[in-house]
Amino acid sequence: MKYDLSILIPARNEMFTARTVQDIIENKRGKTEVIVGMDGRWSEPGVEDHPDVRILYLGEAVGQRAMTNRLARLSKAKYLMKVDAHCSFDEGFDSKLMADMQDDWTTVPTMKNLHAFDWVCPDGHKRYQGPSGPCTECGKETTRDVIWYAKPSPNSTSYRFDKTLKFQYFGEYKAKQEGDLVESMSLQGSCFMLTRDKYWELNICDEVAGSWGHQGSEVALKTWLSGGRVVVNKKTWYAHMFRTQGGDFSFPWPARESEIEKARQHLRGIFLEDKWPLAKHKLQWLVDKFEPVPDWHNPNSAPPAPQAVSNKGIIYYTDNKLKLKIAHKVQKQLLHISADKNIPIVSASLKPMAKMGKNIHISAERGYLTMFKQILAALEASTAEIIFHCEHDMLYHPSHFDFTPPKKDKFYYNHNFWRVRDDGFAVHWDANQVSGLCAYREHLLSFYRQRIKEVESQVEGESFDRRYEPGGRDKSQYDVWWSEFPNIDIRHQGNLTKSKWSPNDFRDKSTCVNWQESTIDKIPGWDGLAEWVKSLA
Repeated sequence: MKYDLSILIPARNEMFTARTVQDIIENKRGKTEVIVGMDGRWSEPGVEDHPDVRILYLGEAVGQRAMTNRLARLSKAKYLMKVDAHCSFDEGFDSKLMADMQDDWTTVPTMKNLHAFDWVCPDGHKRYQGPSGPCTECGKETTRDVIWYAKPSPNSTSYRFDKTLKFQYFGEYKAKQEGDLVESMSLQGSCFMLTRDKYWELNICDEVAGSWGHQGSEVALKTWLSGGRVVVNKKTWYAHMFRTQGGDFSFPWPARESEIEKARQHLRGIFLEDKWPLAKHKLQWLVDKFEPVPDWHNPNSAPPAPQAVSNKGIIYYTDNKLKLKIAHKVQKQLLHISADKNIPIVSASLKPMAKMGKNIHISAERGYLTMFKQILAALEASTAEIIFHCEHDMLYHPSHFDFTPPKKDKFYYNHNFWRVRDDGFAVHWDANQVSGLCAYREHLLSFYRQRIKEVESQVEGESFDRRYEPGGRDKSQYDVWWSEFPNIDIRHQGNLTKSKWSPNDFRDKSTCVNWQESTIDKIPGWDGLAEWVKSLA
């Protein structure tokens, strides 16, 4: 058969190579073949025979870039796709990508997170994928239970690199993306597709850069600077299993710092100094195309000094009646984020809080109007241009604060959150929550000053219009974004809003949008949180 697409899988002693190949075979709908490279070691379990699968085995490891090149030489297809050996795919992903493909593109589907497996002990205790080891609850031995599930969120479509060419997610630009075919400054690297001609013309896998490392930046830079485009196709998806916990759940290729630094230095020397011979554009052209880019468009083009004033700020408000175990966890997390990202905190509380940033103490009884006044007091005390609302019972992920509102006259809500109760059960639905609100300070000031006037002018006995969320249901006044990892809304007896644990709990069923159920141990970005949540019971 003459194939249109060859999927290249460089693998070294990977436990999920066979499962990845199986997933591709089951979900491909076009004339697509799979070429697997076993780099120095066979994968266990082995890959099953199939007429659309070829295997290349090298007795001596050559590294990911070199192996990918060897696999590419075996292909006669028009398109090549490199994928990691621990991914799952949407039905018809290959046909969907090829239907829109242009010859000067490098493309990739939306990236989801792959829940590949759990560790399970004889007593039924489960631990989310990670290094092997005994059960953390009872100490008994565990076995791997393969799940192979693409999580519904996050759905990553926007990536960048920093001034060292290190990969970063680009949440600020994601908020600007419109349509099904969207541009991205860079790539994550676990999957990308381009023509076979472009693969060789651009030397996509430059072996001089070393075994592996910074591949997403390399591929994206070569595509953009040569006059092409990096395009994410949101009509389809793949799911990638992330391994960052070390032990026997780390990278299959040796992660020697010397090898990683070799790739960094090689790529920096070429691209930061505009020395790549095939470039039609300078690097600054690409940076300016996606302006503003964090790290690149700071004043004087230099990273801010630790004492520099941030244009982002956190306002934190509390009634000081929350269970201390929750309050301290949330505060500690916010203080770490504030220090790491140079985002100052202004807190408004009903008791003095000397250690929670600049503190505004309000002497009042807990209530809706008091909360509005706390928010306004914190806004007036802040000097930041952009404000993140932070509530005392929400655990915020650092990626939440990477967002920058595109417009000054809109309110923005992060929809990537899970509501969690103390038995570990978690639910999500798409909703605007003040705890996920971000907007420009002047816009927020106007809203809360007017809101307090309206509440204070209400006649006693009239129904109280709470309207927590600025913008209400008027879609012209707000927009939404999804941070790379979710925030955790901790439910407890003192929540102002009623908890909902089933679609039946909604009086207005139309507001139950994108309902999902899970457990805390399966939520990405929060390893180790499950035991703490269950200790709240």
